[in-house]
Amino acid sequence: MSGIQLSGLASGLDWQSIVTKLMAASAIPQTNLKNEVTQNNQKTSTLTSINTALTNLQNSIQVLSGGTNSVFAQRTAGLSDTSTGWSASAASGATIGTHTIQVTQLAKQAQLVGSSDQGAALSSTSDVSGLTVGTLPIATAITAGQFTVNGARVTVAATDSLQDVFNNISTATGGAVTASYDPSTDKVSLSSSGEIILGSANDSSNLLTAFGLINNGTGTISSQNALGVVNNTAAISSANLQTPVTAVDGSGNGSFTINGVTISYNTNTDSVAAVLGRINSSGTGVTAAYDSLNNRYTLTNNITGDSGISVSEASGGLLSALGLGSSATLTRGQNAQFTVDGSPTLTSASNTLGASVTGITGLTVTAASTGTQTVAVTADSSSLSTNIQSFITSFNAVEDLIGQQTNITQNSDGTVTAATLAGNHDVQDIASQLRSIVFAAVPGLTGTVQRLNDIGIDFNSGTNDLAITDTAAFTNALTNNPNDVATLFSDSANGIATKLNSYLLKATGATGVIATQENTINTENDDLNTQIATMQRFLDAQQAQLTAGFVAMETAQAAMQSQLAAMNAALGLNSSSSSGSSSSSSSGPSISNATTS
Repeated sequence: MSGIQLSGLASGLDWQSIVTKLMAASAIPQTNLKNEVTQNNQKTSTLTSINTALTNLQNSIQVLSGGTNSVFAQRTAGLSDTSTGWSASAASGATIGTHTIQVTQLAKQAQLVGSSDQGAALSSTSDVSGLTVGTLPIATAITAGQFTVNGARVTVAATDSLQDVFNNISTATGGAVTASYDPSTDKVSLSSSGEIILGSANDSSNLLTAFGLINNGTGTISSQNALGVVNNTAAISSANLQTPVTAVDGSGNGSFTINGVTISYNTNTDSVAAVLGRINSSGTGVTAAYDSLNNRYTLTNNITGDSGISVSEASGGLLSALGLGSSATLTRGQNAQFTVDGSPTLTSASNTLGASVTGITGLTVTAASTGTQTVAVTADSSSLSTNIQSFITSFNAVEDLIGQQTNITQNSDGTVTAATLAGNHDVQDIASQLRSIVFAAVPGLTGTVQRLNDIGIDFNSGTNDLAITDTAAFTNALTNNPNDVATLFSDSANGIATKLNSYLLKATGATGVIATQENTINTENDDLNTQIATMQRFLDAQQAQLTAGFVAMETAQAAMQSQLAAMNAALGLNSSSSSGSSSSSSSGPSISNATTS
C-alpha cells in the first residue's frame, strides 16, 4: 500500500514492528541463500587469485622452456684488457669458448685532402692602406683593443687600415719593429734587429693570434699560414675564392660528381657551406668538411675499408676552386688485418669483426687499437640466475596461496577455522602435482644435473617452498654446466619447465580445474539468485497483505471511535463529564467510551 502508514494511531498497537518481525522470520530461508551466494563469490574470487598465481608461474617458466630466445641461449663476452677501448658482444646462442684475437692493422677510411689556402690573398700588392681591419677576409675576426710588441702597447680600432696598424707598431716601438705584408705569400711579417717578443697577459685585442704571429726567439716573425680564407657562408661568387668558378652557365648553375653522384650548385645563391651540406645529405657515401686548422677542405668516406673516392667536374668547377680537384691528395682506405686463435691473417673492411670474418658464431668484437685480446664467450649466468629465482618466487606464491586458502585450523579454544576453499581436494591436488613435478628427477638425463637438488635447489625444511639451499652448487652449475641446467629445465619431453608448462596449460585452461569450479559456482549462483528473486516476490506480497490487514483494522477502529464521539456529543456528554456524572449518581442515560478490539 502506498503512502506513509503511521502505526497504532487508532488502536495504540505498534503493528509495523509486528510486520517487521514477521517478515524477518519469513526471510530467514532467503537470507541463508544470500549467504551462500556471498560464500560462493568469495570462492570464485579466491579461485581467480589462484589462477592468476598459476599464470604468473607459467610466465616465469617460459624463458626456462628452451629455444633460441631462452635464457639458456643468452651469452656474455668478456675481454682480457678492458682499458684498450675494445668492445665485445655475444648474441643469443653464440658458441661458448675462449678465443685469442690479434689485430695488426686497423681499418681506416679513405680521405681526399684538398690543398690549403684556397682563399684569395688580402691584397695583390704590398700596399694595404685600403684594407680595413674590421672587414679583413681572414679566419678569425680582429677585435679592437690593445696588443703588445716588445713591451710596447699598440692600440687598434676596427676602422683602422692594415697600414695604420703597421704604422702604430713602428711608432710604439720607436721604429725598432716594422711590419709589412707580402702579397706573394699572403702573410704579415714583423722585423727587428733583435728578438721580437709578442703579447702580454693584459692584451685586449686578438690581432697577433688572428694574424698567426707567434714568438720564435728571432727578430723575424711571419704569419704561420696564408691569411685570406674562403667565406663559407657567403654566396660562392663572393666567397673570396682564390680561383673563380667558371664552369657554370649564364645563371651561375654548375655541377660535379662524387662517387658517381651528381651535386648541383648555383654560384649566385648557394654558399660553400650549403654545398658541403648537400654532399653530406646525398648518397655519395662521403662526408665533406672544412678543416679550419689547416684551412682546407676534405672528403672522407663514411665507411672504413680499402677503397677510394672519385670526383669529376668540368674545368673551372667548384671542387677545383676548393682545392679538391687534381691538386688534392687521396689517402686510400685500408682493411683491418687480424688473426683468430693463431689462424692465417684475415681481413675486414671494418674494425667490427663479426662471425662472417672470424668464423665464431654469435661473437662480435670491435677493435679500437692494434694488439692482442683474449675474448671469453660464456653463458649469461646472471640472467639465468635471475630467471630461476623468479621461477622459485612464482612457485612459492602458488604453494603458499593454495595452502592458506585450503587450510583448516584448530584454535586454542578448540574451535575450528576453515579457509575459503577448505576441503577442496581438486585445488589441493594442483599444489601437490606442482611439487611432484619439481621434486622428481628428470628421466633420461645422464649428466651431472638430473634434478633441482643437483643445482642447489630444494624445499625449505618443513614447508612446500623452494629455495636455493646450496649457493655454491647453484653458482657452479650455472657457470660450469649451463648445458646440463638447460636440459634439466627445457628437455623437450621431460624437462621441469616443459612438464610444468604442459600441466599449467591444462590447470588454467577452459576445461581445467579452476575454470570448471568457477563455472560450477557461477551456475549455482545463478540458481540461487533465481530462488532469492522468487522468495523476494513472495515476501513483498506477504508484507503487503499484512500491512493491508493492519491498516484496515486501524481504519475500522478509527471509524468506531468517531461514531462514539458523535453519540456522546449528541447527548451532551464527553468523556470527562460522563465520568463526573457517574461519580455523583446523577440521573439520565450515560454512554461510556469503550474500545472495541
